[in-house]
Amino acid sequence: MSPSAASLAHLDLTTLAERLGRACRERGVHLTAAESCTGGGVASAITAVAGSSDYFETGYVTYSNAAKTRLLGVAEALIEAHGAVSREVVKAMVAGACRDSGADLGVAISGVAGPGGGSAEKPVGTVWLAWGNAERQQAECHRYPGDRRAVREQAVREALIGLLQRLESLEE
Repeated sequence: MSPSAASLAHLDLTTLAERLGRACRERGVHLTAAESCTGGGVASAITAVAGSSDYFETGYVTYSNAAKTRLLGVAEALIEAHGAVSREVVKAMVAGACRDSGADLGVAISGVAGPGGGSAEKPVGTVWLAWGNAERQQAECHRYPGDRRAVREQAVREALIGLLQRLESLEE
């Protein structure tokens, strides 16, 4: 049975990453991360665990739109139509990261961490996350309170929790 986000929310990042690593090893799953506003925070949390090279080989920090297009294959037209902080773009990011890396499961993040850059439609704290693989993706939008550091930390936590939920829901 997949754990709820609430049951995982109290765990620190190290504990989440360790549990994620155990789940990857048990299921033979390889991960990737495509990050924008978190600047490599997810990859950093995962690789802080000794032995993480068994299940994490490649991560992408695609802070600019050009990098999203060049490294992950996100269509420029998609970014122009929806903006970098959107359901469509994070789904394309995770699909591209899994395609390029060969990973079984990935997460993508794009958001407005602040303090500037927000708009009425996408205020500071708006973060889109997507989990999936090259064929199937699921995306969610979150609005996180706090300053830049707080927004980024909450997004990293949500990314790890989402990966863990998806892994632990797989039949062993």
